[in-house]
Amino acid sequence: MSSNDADSPLKRRTYTVTEVAEILGIGRNTAYESCRTGEIPSVRIGGRVLVPCSAIDDLLGGAA
Repeated sequence: MSSNDADSPLKRRTYTVTEVAEILGIGRNTAYESCRTGEIPSVRIGGRVLVPCSAIDDLLGGAA
């Protein structure tokens, strides 16, 4: 077991919209708009918009 596994017992399964914007190299407002239109799959939990890591993997995998 690596030290990272000990620090984080649960694997993270979502990104924030700000993180997605950074990963994709787009602006935060563009990322929010893309989530709103469904171009980037997302879920709303309370007031937060979260993007499943698998959705970004699929999105980037399809671009290759």
